[in-house]
Amino acid sequence: MNGAQALIEVLAQEGVRVAFGYPGGAALPLYDALYDAPLRHVLVRHEQAAVHAADGYARASGRVGVCLVTSGPGATNLVTGLATAYMDSIPLVAVTAQVIRSLVGTDAFQETDVLGVTRAVTKHNRFIDGPDDVADAVREAFAIARSGRPGPVLIDVPKDVLLAPVAAHHPRPPVLRPVSQADHSAIARAARMIGAAARPLVLAGGGLISAGASPALRALIGTTGIPVASTLMGLGAIAGDHPRHLGLVGMHGTYAANRATANADVVIGLGLRFDDRVTGPRQRFAPRARIIHLEIDPCEVGKCVRADLAVVGDLADTLPRLVRACAEEGVSRDGAQYRGWWTEIRSWQAHQGWVITTPMALGGSEGCPLRPQGVIQAVCQAAGPNALVATDVGQHQMWTALLNPIQEPRHWLTSGGLGTMGYGLPAALGAALARPDRPVWLITGDGSLQMNLQEMATAKNYGLAVRVVVINNNSLGMVRQWQELFHQARYSAVDMGQLPDWEALAGAYGWYGRRVDTREGLRGALEALDGQEGPALLDVRVSAQENVFPMVQVGQSLDDMILGEPPTAEPVAQGSLRR
Repeated sequence: MNGAQALIEVLAQEGVRVAFGYPGGAALPLYDALYDAPLRHVLVRHEQAAVHAADGYARASGRVGVCLVTSGPGATNLVTGLATAYMDSIPLVAVTAQVIRSLVGTDAFQETDVLGVTRAVTKHNRFIDGPDDVADAVREAFAIARSGRPGPVLIDVPKDVLLAPVAAHHPRPPVLRPVSQADHSAIARAARMIGAAARPLVLAGGGLISAGASPALRALIGTTGIPVASTLMGLGAIAGDHPRHLGLVGMHGTYAANRATANADVVIGLGLRFDDRVTGPRQRFAPRARIIHLEIDPCEVGKCVRADLAVVGDLADTLPRLVRACAEEGVSRDGAQYRGWWTEIRSWQAHQGWVITTPMALGGSEGCPLRPQGVIQAVCQAAGPNALVATDVGQHQMWTALLNPIQEPRHWLTSGGLGTMGYGLPAALGAALARPDRPVWLITGDGSLQMNLQEMATAKNYGLAVRVVVINNNSLGMVRQWQELFHQARYSAVDMGQLPDWEALAGAYGWYGRRVDTREGLRGALEALDGQEGPALLDVRVSAQENVFPMVQVGQSLDDMILGEPPTAEPVAQGSLRR
């Protein structure tokens, strides 16, 4: 076989079922090898969509996502998606074809220094300079992508290497640095700190989901009675409506989660980076608390906030051990020792309970526009607890994080660290291929969807029955919110002006499409959307004047929140944006 055939064979050996890609001149040998391969190749309409779809596939399935593209612009179009996966620790393998070896470094047609371009946004990248190295390089890429803290890996393969014959050889197993194993004394000390606490709080991060450690989290909460708040990436690690779950923490976190973080005496961080959107100013984060950080990546410990105790290791190992140690330490199973703490927390929940516990006013009658918060809550109810829910980035993302009680790990797909508009649609397509047994819904904005709307053709071509709800405020909503609150309402470049007729555009792509702008029409429209056999889109016209609250202003501590106003029976009529 040649290098391309060897590469495809190793993909199959690694358990790859689906690969996303877009062909080109340097990648022709690779696509020729795909012709007879057992893999399912999904032809996207843009290379950025290939990497986002592979990302969504990985998040939904727990397997390594794969994308294949050509040299030059094909490879550079991956950069945003690689950075998205890198920031959120998503396991990917990206294969980029390259010009032939004799032309590398000559600025040949469609040549780019792909390793130099992607070094900062990949866990590892490698140039394969000989056909006999192909198989081992691909095996190594998968091992690195999925081991330890997951992440994207890129391999760049010249066209002549893909065409060259491969000599028979015995595969060499990848040699990886072993994951640190936490010693017993660190775990025992963590249990003692938890046992001595009066106001403990768990912060659940995305590392819990990567490690498959959600059952251990539930056991910890059941064993100790400690409240838990989630980062954006940690949503789904524990059921969103669990009685001990306080919801999202951080800039747009719930009132109770943020106040609990600010007033805790011990914070147990599980698989999170302590990102600035979670902590606010580092020196003012959890000022009364000692911090226990359970994390697989030692580079993250102490990077953003101090750690009074670090437990470095895989959460699949360390968290069950901590649960046992807490039981041995005699931490109350019913949470009786934290009764006063829970009384405070319940008062905070009641103070702004309308954020997560009562239906948002919908609006949408007598000339008043629909309120996006109420629409999103209605969408989440229509999707149901078994759905995988994807979002793009902006106000709709934060409202969905606040209002949708994600029930299971890997049912929530969003760009957390990088905040990538255009992520949602291709990621939803990847999720639909990874989990054909579950409905997939995308909640997106009119700005975000336009960034990768060409993938509507991909959905139709492969019969992927995603349900897309456009929260259409004809505005870049989150930018507008910041301009209103912090730039004296000087609205600059946020009015989207001429938008597509989404209903007509859906029809042009062969989708079911519908528009709604009244409360009376919303329920029926959602039922019709859910009943479609193929991809379907609902354009929901909403007020452009709504803001996401709570909100912590940059530079302020988590307990200094802008709360906004509870929803009224009807919002004021929508006016035009000031420029």
